[in-house]
Amino acid sequence: MIGVVSFSEALAKAKSYSLDLVEISPNADPPVCKILDFGKFKFEQRRKDNLNRKKQRVVHVKEIKLRPTIESHDYGVKMRSMKKFIEAGDKVKISLRFRGREITHKEIGMELMQRIIDDTVEFAKVELEPKMEGRQIIMILVPR
Repeated sequence: MIGVVSFSEALAKAKSYSLDLVEISPNADPPVCKILDFGKFKFEQRRKDNLNRKKQRVVHVKEIKLRPTIESHDYGVKMRSMKKFIEAGDKVKISLRFRGREITHKEIGMELMQRIIDDTVEFAKVELEPKMEGRQIIMILVPR
C-alpha cells in the first residue's frame, strides 16, 4: 500500500521495480492501480480459468424411448439404463410414443409413466411432469 500518488510517480515507481502499473478499478475515485508483473498475472489467471473449467460438470440429457405395450423384461432393461444415467449425474428424458390406434388408450401410457415415477423415487425426482405432446408423452427425471 503506497497510498494516493500521481500517475507519473506511480509509473516511475513501477519502472524502478521493472514491473507494470495495472489499473484494477478504473471506476473508483481515485482509480486503483497495482504494481505487478502483468505477464505473470495473465498466466496465473489463465491457469485458474483452466482449473475451474476442468472441475465443471456438464449435464447431458439422455433419452429413453418406450412404447405403451412394453414387456416386463424390456421395462427392467430400460430401468437399469435410467438408473445408470441418473447416477452418472445426467437428466433422463422419457418418451412414450403411441402408434396407430394406441393413442385411444392414453391412460395406459399415463399408468406406465406413474409406474416409472414410483420405481425411481429413491434415486430420481421429476423435473417435468408427464404431459402429452402430439402422439407421445414426455417426462424428465433428474438426480435426487
